[in-house]
Amino acid sequence: SCDTSQLCNCSSMGLDFIPLGLTAKITVLNLAHNRIKHIRSQDLQQAVNLRTLLLQSNKISSIEEDSFQSLAKLELLDLSNNSLAHVSPGWFGHLFSLQHLYLQGNSYRDLGESSPFSSLRNLSSLHLGNPRFSAIRQGNFEGIELLHKLWIDGSNLSQYEQGSLKSIKKINHMIINIRSINVLSEIVRDLLHSVTWLEVRRIAFSITEEMQVLRVMSSSFAKKISFRQTLLTDATVPKLVSILEDMPKLVELELVDCRLLGTGQWKMQIQANQSQTLRVFTIEKLSIEEFYLFTDLQAVESLLSLFTRVTVRNTKVFLVPCRISQSLLSLEYLDLSANLLGDQSLEHSACQGGWPSLQTLNLSQNSLSDLEMTSKSLSHLGNLIVLDISQNNFGEIPDVCEWPKNLKYLNLSGTQIPKVTTCIPPMLEVLDVSVNNLKEFGLQLPFLKELYLSKNQLKALPGAAPVPNLVALSVRRNKLNSFSKEEFESFKRMEQLDASDNNFICSCEFLSFIHHEAGIGQVLVGWPDEYVCDSPLAVRGAQVGAVHLSLMECHRSLVVSLICVLMFLVILLLVVVGYKYHVVWYVRMTWAWLQAKRKPKRAPPKDVCYDAFVSYSENDSDWVENTMVRELEQACPPFRLCLHKRDFVPGKWIVDNIIDSIEKSCKTLFVLSEHFVQSEWCKYELDFSHFRLFDENNDAAILVLLEPIQSKAIPKRFCKLRKIMNTKTYLEWPLEEEQQEMFWFNLKIALRS
Repeated sequence: SCDTSQLCNCSSMGLDFIPLGLTAKITVLNLAHNRIKHIRSQDLQQAVNLRTLLLQSNKISSIEEDSFQSLAKLELLDLSNNSLAHVSPGWFGHLFSLQHLYLQGNSYRDLGESSPFSSLRNLSSLHLGNPRFSAIRQGNFEGIELLHKLWIDGSNLSQYEQGSLKSIKKINHMIINIRSINVLSEIVRDLLHSVTWLEVRRIAFSITEEMQVLRVMSSSFAKKISFRQTLLTDATVPKLVSILEDMPKLVELELVDCRLLGTGQWKMQIQANQSQTLRVFTIEKLSIEEFYLFTDLQAVESLLSLFTRVTVRNTKVFLVPCRISQSLLSLEYLDLSANLLGDQSLEHSACQGGWPSLQTLNLSQNSLSDLEMTSKSLSHLGNLIVLDISQNNFGEIPDVCEWPKNLKYLNLSGTQIPKVTTCIPPMLEVLDVSVNNLKEFGLQLPFLKELYLSKNQLKALPGAAPVPNLVALSVRRNKLNSFSKEEFESFKRMEQLDASDNNFICSCEFLSFIHHEAGIGQVLVGWPDEYVCDSPLAVRGAQVGAVHLSLMECHRSLVVSLICVLMFLVILLLVVVGYKYHVVWYVRMTWAWLQAKRKPKRAPPKDVCYDAFVSYSENDSDWVENTMVRELEQACPPFRLCLHKRDFVPGKWIVDNIIDSIEKSCKTLFVLSEHFVQSEWCKYELDFSHFRLFDENNDAAILVLLEPIQSKAIPKRFCKLRKIMNTKTYLEWPLEEEQQEMFWFNLKIALRS
C-alpha cells in the first residue's frame, strides 16, 4: 500500500488492528475508515520517521500510554470520529513536533483535570469536542501559547471555568459550535485580547434579554466576526449591531447560512456610533422566509457610509433601494451574485448617485436579459473597472452599448451570446466570453491584454491584428484542429496560450512547430498533458507531446514517389539481368523440371520405343555417331537408339524433347568425357534427368567413360552422379583394339538387362 514517497494508504481495508511490519521509511500512514479498536505500544514503535498518522473514523476506544512514544517527528495526528472516552496527557508526551491534532467526534465528556497538551509546544491547530462534550476546566490548555486555529465542537457545552482559555496568548482563528449564550460570553471574556477571528456556529439569538450577556463582546479586539447557521430576529438584530459597532478593531463582519425571522421592521432605531473600523460586510445564503416583505433598511443607512466591501450572495435580493446605494459612499467592491436582480430592478438599484466609489461589481447568476439596458444602468459609475455579469441570459446583443468610461475588465461568460458585436467596449483590457456559442472572434480591441474564449465553437485562433497587445489567450475546449507557427508568432506580445482540450489534427506542420518552437512549453498552458490528438495520423486521445510522426506520415507524396521510382529501377534491373543471363529460359526450365518430377518414373510399356537415349557432348559426336551407333544399330538384333540430332521433334521445346525421350527409352546412355562435363548443354540435360534416373536401386543409367576424368571434375550440384561413379561400375572405352570387342559385348549386355 506504499508508494515511492513512502506514503502508505491503508484506508477502508477492513483492518482490525494496525498492520505489522511498519518500518522507519514510512512518512505518511493512512489507516482511516477501518475497524481498529486498540492501539498498542508496539504497533508504531518502528515508525520513527512518521510525520502524518491518520486514524479517523475507526472504533478506537483505548490507546496505551506509550503508543506514540517513538513518534518524535510526527506533525499531524488525526484521532477524530472514534470512541475515545477520555484524553490522556501520556499519549502526547513525546510528540514534540506535533502541529495539527484532531480529536473531535469521540465520546469524552471533558479533557480531564489537567492539560493533555502541555508538551505540545509546536501545536498550530487543535480540533476537539463532540455532542457529549460538556465541560472545560482551568488548566485544560496549559502549555499552549499560540494557535493558528482552535475549533471546539461544544453544542452541549454547559460548564466553562473562567480563565480556561486565557493561557493561550494568541489565536488567529477561533471556531466554536455552541448553543449557550452564557457560556459563549464567558469564553469571549477570556479571549478579549487574544483572538483575531472569532467564528460562532449554530447559536440562536432569539431572546432579547440574553443579548445583554453578550455585551462583553464589545470589548473584544477581534478584527473579524463570523456567524454561521445562526438564528436572528427583528428584536435581536439591533442589539447585536450595537454590540458589534462598539468593538474597537472590528474590520469584517460575516453572516453565512443564517436565518432571519422578520422583515426588517426593527422595534428600535439603531443610533449608530458609526464604527470607524468596520469596512467589510458579507452575507451569504441568508434565509428570510418573507423576503418579499422586507423593508428598505432605512434603519441601517447610517452604518453604511464607511463600508468598502459588501457581499450579499445567494440571498434572493431582487432590489437594492436607491437610498441604500447612495449611502454606500466608500464602497469599492460589491458582490450581488446568485440573486434575483432583473433589468428594471438593476436600473433602480444603480440609481444616479449610488455607489459613487465602486470599482468592482459582480452581478453574475442573476436574471439580467438585456445587455444594452444593463450597460446603460451602470454607465454613470465613473470609477467602475471590473464588471462580472456572467451566467445571465443575454442571448443576442446589440451593436451599440453605453458603458462606464473606465471599464477595463468585463466577464460575459455563460450568457448565451451567439456572436460578439461592437457593443463590447473597445477600451477593455480583459474580456471573458467563455461558455457561449461563438464560432468566430474578430473584434477590434486595441488595448486588450487577456482574452478568454474557452468552451465555444471556435475552429481557429482569433486574428492577431484586432488585438495587437494581447498577452494571454485561452481557447480551451473549442474545436481547434491546428494552428501554425505563423499564426502563433503573429501575436507579438503573447506570453500565455491555453489551447488544451481541443481536437488537434496532428499534422506534420503542427507537430513540427509544437516540438521545436523555442520556449513553447512555457507559453502553452497545460502543455503537454492536456494537448491531445484527434487524427488518424496518431492514436486518438494521445498526448501531442508524445506523438512523433514518421517520415511516411509527414511526406506521404514524396515517399510514395520515391518508392515508385525505386520499384521501376528494380524492375528495369531485373529485366536487364534476366535478358543477360537468360532468366526466362531458366524459369521455363524450372517449370518443366517441376512437371517432369510429378510424372511417373517409368512410362507405360506401350510408350517405350527406344532401347536407350544417348546423352553426349557435341565434341564427341564423331565417336558416338560413327562408331557407337553403327556398332549398336547394326548388331543382331539391332538396338534402337534415340539421338537428339535425329530423333528430337522439330519445333518442340528442347527440354520437353529431352524429358519425353528419356521417358520413352529403357535406358539412358551417358557418354562421359571432359567435353561432356564442361558443356552447358549437357549440364541442362543432366539437371532434368538425374533426379529420375540416378536412384541407387535401379539400373536405368549406363555410364560410358570415353576418356579418363576425375570425379572432382563433375559439378558439385550433380551429387548423385558423383556418388554413382564412386559406387557403381561404369564402362570405360579402351584405346587398344583387342579390348574394344569386350567393351561392345559388355555394353550390349547392359542395354539388354
